[in-house]
Amino acid sequence: MERPVFIALDFPDAKTTRLFLDNFRKMADKPAIKIGMELFFAEGPEFVRELHRQGFIIFLDLKLYDIPTTVGHAVASIAKLNVQYLTVHAAGGKKMLRQAVANKGQEMKLLAVTQLTSFSETDMQATQLTSSSMTENVIHLAELAYQSGIDGTISAPSEASFIQQKTADSFLRVTPGIRLTGDSTDDQARITTPSKAREFGATGLVVGRSITKSNNPVAAYQRVLSEWSN
Repeated sequence: MERPVFIALDFPDAKTTRLFLDNFRKMADKPAIKIGMELFFAEGPEFVRELHRQGFIIFLDLKLYDIPTTVGHAVASIAKLNVQYLTVHAAGGKKMLRQAVANKGQEMKLLAVTQLTSFSETDMQATQLTSSSMTENVIHLAELAYQSGIDGTISAPSEASFIQQKTADSFLRVTPGIRLTGDSTDDQARITTPSKAREFGATGLVVGRSITKSNNPVAAYQRVLSEWSN
């Protein structure tokens, strides 16, 4: 099974992003990268095409959530950008998720967001008027995504093993909220290290500030890879 490590490009514009990626351009195997809403809305599809032409594996993190027909059409449009991964919200329901699957093409994998890693259990319950625990809610949404044909989930690292138990080994379990030991937690409520995420059963990582804010991004990236694989 693939075990990607995505660098979260949480930058405001193409210029800043290009300067950061210059650190990695001489690498034979370029890192996989995640483009979120901030960068995508600032620079648009053409910048995604530019990075694709340069050989980067691209994860477009747009967390699509709308009526089924709209999401289906959006996924069909995004598929033309040749990105390898795209996020949708599991809370959109089976009809929406199935429309996304029907329009994604063969090359793109869909990952369903369960609960944002910035959410604590108290935040979730207050916002969504639910009495269920965070784990119960995440498992429910993961099962719904799995039954709808989605390729995997985005969830906190500690939830990966529960998702694996209720879905399948082949179901991807990509976890953000990853920090190297000693780094700040910033605005994340549910985080862990690369090695702990592996123990929890994650199959992929999203790492942002531990790499992008490092004085030596390449060394930080290689440290993540080492902790992830050992």
